[in-house]
Amino acid sequence: MPPVAIDLGQLAGFGQKWTERGGSLSRTAPFSSGQLGALFDKAVGEALAELLGGIPVVAPSSTALIPSQADVVEVGPVRIIGGVRPQNFDVGYRPDGVRFAFDSKTLNDRSSIGKNWQNMINDLATEATTVHSRFPYAVVGFMVIYPKPAVTAAHLAATIGTLERLGGRTLVDEPEHRVEAMSLVIWDPDDGTIDGEIPPAGSPLRIEAFSRHVESTYVARYKGLPPHAD
Repeated sequence: MPPVAIDLGQLAGFGQKWTERGGSLSRTAPFSSGQLGALFDKAVGEALAELLGGIPVVAPSSTALIPSQADVVEVGPVRIIGGVRPQNFDVGYRPDGVRFAFDSKTLNDRSSIGKNWQNMINDLATEATTVHSRFPYAVVGFMVIYPKPAVTAAHLAATIGTLERLGGRTLVDEPEHRVEAMSLVIWDPDDGTIDGEIPPAGSPLRIEAFSRHVESTYVARYKGLPPHAD
């Protein structure tokens, strides 16, 4: 699976809007908080499609329980009926049931991070559980995305520790609330770049490790099986 490649030119546009608004993103276009998540969703979907043999990437219906074509990557909203609740994910691959599900989570200002990050953690664990309780072989991935000026060193340490505990699921009988691929992305609104030092080197949360974790787990579970048997 190729690295998840974020369009830094577009990310710079979000940074300009974030700065113009005094350190936040709006919920309305252009350069909304939802569109920031969609930028990462698109990159994840395209990288996954390459791993799976260059298959098409399509937009699903938010109510459809199966894909519109037989072998495609869907870039949100992907409807999954899990063991806890129905949930729309941002990226999915479900040729015979859910094999891959991904969500991006953006908190875009200091106030939102302070008030909402624990609820976000609860959402991550619940979303992973709702997939794995029905589809234990599914590869589940998340990216948590923060603007660098909006997060303190203490909060970063707490976030990194928590997300690392939620990641690292490699076996299908491991806890359902953990996930196979987890990344923390810290982006700089000043120049539209992704911070290369946070998380620290060697952390499983670094964005360049995301594709490696997805590929190794997916291959271990599905190598040689249709639609990849040939």
